[in-house]
Amino acid sequence: MKGKLSSSLYALSAAVFYGAGIPFSKLLMKNVQPVFMASFMYLGAGIGIGIMYVFHRRNESASERLTVSDMPYILGMIVLDVIAPVLLMLGVNLGSSSSASLLGNFEIVFTAITAMILFGEKVSRLLWLAIGMITLSGMILSADSGEALKFSPASLMVICAALSWGIENNCTRKISGRSTYQIVTLKGLCCGSLSFITAILTGEDLPAIEYIAASLVVGFAAYGLSIFTYIRAQKFLGAPRTSAYYAAAPFIGSFMSFVILGEGLSRNYVAALAVMIPGAVLAVLDSMSVRHIHEHTHMLLHGQVIKHTHEHEHFMLGSTHKHVHETLQ
Repeated sequence: MKGKLSSSLYALSAAVFYGAGIPFSKLLMKNVQPVFMASFMYLGAGIGIGIMYVFHRRNESASERLTVSDMPYILGMIVLDVIAPVLLMLGVNLGSSSSASLLGNFEIVFTAITAMILFGEKVSRLLWLAIGMITLSGMILSADSGEALKFSPASLMVICAALSWGIENNCTRKISGRSTYQIVTLKGLCCGSLSFITAILTGEDLPAIEYIAASLVVGFAAYGLSIFTYIRAQKFLGAPRTSAYYAAAPFIGSFMSFVILGEGLSRNYVAALAVMIPGAVLAVLDSMSVRHIHEHTHMLLHGQVIKHTHEHEHFMLGSTHKHVHETLQ
């Protein structure tokens, strides 16, 4: 129970750090172009967590550190993490940060689908219900007010960012048992450097030093601390359930956008929020499920031994039941 509680707190902290960062990045993007913004956000994360790692490294065992066998997941994590924040910053720049906050919840959908299809992770009926409500909310929000069937470019960019992060979450999940400090430092420095090169190649203007410094600080909190606590939560909760806690991020981001930026709330936004709230609640309830594994061994008259394992996963509003049979001669 202690591990579940601490992991839940880590997951919620990740949502708080990430959600609060969106309106601040919107403010900074008045003076920092999108790709440079993504670069400095990740560099801030890598530098900040890297400094923390210097003091922590002596307390870390060799078995916790990344190895060559982790390389496919590391590469996938880095490439997708270069693409996703650039798309998000472009979406935030073209649209509103409050809308981007809510659309970011598509990350939950894509994380669960990727976990199930590519990595064989179990997704409960309760989580699928939450995913359905979150998807409907995103469709309401991302529909242009002028044409109901037309999606705005800003919305599509944020949704594509969520897809990239959904796949990346599962890559990170595969190495979440390794050093969290190493993962975040490597991710931040590599993704930040590649985004920096991309910004130069695409002709963006380097911002003034004070805006670079502010972007690094926002990046340390919104990306560095968010990714750090997210990975810590994944060790216990898994990818789909940890991402479900990100349902709290848009509400935090929207509130901060309202207070800091004075952004108004459209009818589409209010309707989407009304659908998103129960979906978010269901996602959190699913993450609080408890799994029990029972193993029984039976000796038959003719000497055959049958080991029968029952795996029960109990949810507060739903349940799954799995049987595994193994016969030993």
